[in-house]
Amino acid sequence: MQDGGMREGAMSGGTVDRDPDEATLVLVRHGETEWNLQRRIQGYHADSPLTSNGHAQAKALAERFAREGIDLLFASDTGRTRLTAHAIAQATGVAMIHDPALRERSYGVFEGRTFAEIQRDHPEDYERIHARDPHYAAPGGENAFQFDERIMGALQRIALQCAGKRAAVVTHQGVLGVLYRHVHGLAFNEAKRPRLLNASCNYFRFRRGQWVIDAWCDVDHLPQEALE
Repeated sequence: MQDGGMREGAMSGGTVDRDPDEATLVLVRHGETEWNLQRRIQGYHADSPLTSNGHAQAKALAERFAREGIDLLFASDTGRTRLTAHAIAQATGVAMIHDPALRERSYGVFEGRTFAEIQRDHPEDYERIHARDPHYAAPGGENAFQFDERIMGALQRIALQCAGKRAAVVTHQGVLGVLYRHVHGLAFNEAKRPRLLNASCNYFRFRRGQWVIDAWCDVDHLPQEALE
């Protein structure tokens, strides 16, 4: 595995006997975008096109899933996730299912801005964001509790739909952070989850109401230039 990957157990890819009560979800962060490079908040409503590197990452993801095989393909309905998932759909022949509940956290009026700009223009808001105050919501946005409830509800609904199957779920950094925090029992204001790269594969299993993480930030499919 290349730099940034972290294993937490046996990975669930390949030819294996499927447990009819267990869903395997490979959560994928979308490919690199222009605003990722500029460190701008994309959030729930705002969007940014994939870079040329992001398109190359999507192609590498598609090739990986064509080898490993998937039964279902879900994606947030934002442009950056749809473009990433489209490459996977073309390579695997699996139809894409758009789900707006998988969108990134809403940062309201701060979407499209950098954290440095928020610190400069809205220092009180920045301090609450920096402190990871779970009760704080940007004007027009969601707080951590609302985001967590939306994401965990959506992922459990998808997992129940995928019992006995293997699905790719193309989504966002914050969404993956919610599930990682849930699996590890971390409080909202605890340190963030480990590094999460664009176009990484993150393997989870769901069985009888319980989530297990098998691999985090697996980027074996990405060439070194795509990581840089």
